[in-house]
Amino acid sequence: MSDDVLLETRGAVGVVTLNRPKALNALDLGMCRAMYPRLDAWAKDPAVKAVVIRGAGGRAFCAGGDVRAVAASLSTPQGEGQARLSREFFRAEYALNHLIHHFGKPFIALVDGICMGGGLGLSVHGAYRVVTEKLVLAMPETAIGLFPDVGGGWFLPRFPGESGTYLGLTGARCSAADALWLGYATHHVESARLDAVLEALVGAEWGSGTASAVVERVLAGFHADPGTSALGVQHAGIDRCFAAERVDDILQALEAEGTPWAQETWATLMRMCPMSLKVTLHQLRMGRTRDYDEMVTVEYLLSQTMTARADFREGIRAVLVDKDNKPRWQPPTLSDVSDADVEACFAPLPGNDWSPPAR
Repeated sequence: MSDDVLLETRGAVGVVTLNRPKALNALDLGMCRAMYPRLDAWAKDPAVKAVVIRGAGGRAFCAGGDVRAVAASLSTPQGEGQARLSREFFRAEYALNHLIHHFGKPFIALVDGICMGGGLGLSVHGAYRVVTEKLVLAMPETAIGLFPDVGGGWFLPRFPGESGTYLGLTGARCSAADALWLGYATHHVESARLDAVLEALVGAEWGSGTASAVVERVLAGFHADPGTSALGVQHAGIDRCFAAERVDDILQALEAEGTPWAQETWATLMRMCPMSLKVTLHQLRMGRTRDYDEMVTVEYLLSQTMTARADFREGIRAVLVDKDNKPRWQPPTLSDVSDADVEACFAPLPGNDWSPPAR
């Protein structure tokens, strides 16, 4: 077992600790492969009543998937191994998300600090998300030439109004109050009390009702009001500006709105990868009417088409490697991205289908 993820059983509770604090607990292929069989075993073990997942180090729950490693692998000379990590990582990550989504027992994420991208995949699909005052929640993929994956095509359209469209396109960061307003968070607990939450779950009387009822009683005893959601306050403007079916129309709506928030949001969108913006909006509109199992197959295909594009490597360079935040996108503007270009990203590719592992 990798030291990057710690797996243990405490009483009737399976405990997962993401243990890469220097990397903000970013999720890599080895961690996915370590977690899946243990979670699968816990799901089938009648002695295990619930599972808790948390991050080590106090700064992050999980800052996302280790896309930097994927991008580095794609920068190697041409050959069979060039895209292998991209295929294997996304297959393993999506399998893990799928297992959590269909987990038959209470799955409780203690989300303290940064939670982005793949961190949402490890948390939003479970039954309970406990957030703290340190939460920084975001889906920032359009800034690196990708799209909001790990089920984003399914869960973002199910946030209130057009808030999911706004978050998926802009990568805007959310607080604990925002997370509760969205429905991502189920409870808010002070960061200093998370260890006590885990101990209370471990020490709970699991025979005193259904497992879900036990978890809800424990978590309710720690819940505290996080205050007013800034996202909730802004929701009417978000709904007006992000209801359009085309990114260009969203930009026009923001210009017409004319508020400081709208001007800042317009400027944010103009920095994002043009192809990613158009692909993401198409993905989110598609996800309105499709269930999670349908969307994960779409997102796996997109993971392969989008990581194969030069924009992905350029986004990683600009944001995570050189950190100059001056990506040179290709195509460089929204007007250069045709509807046919977007549709091509969703076209089937031989050998790039996805199905959940046999259990």
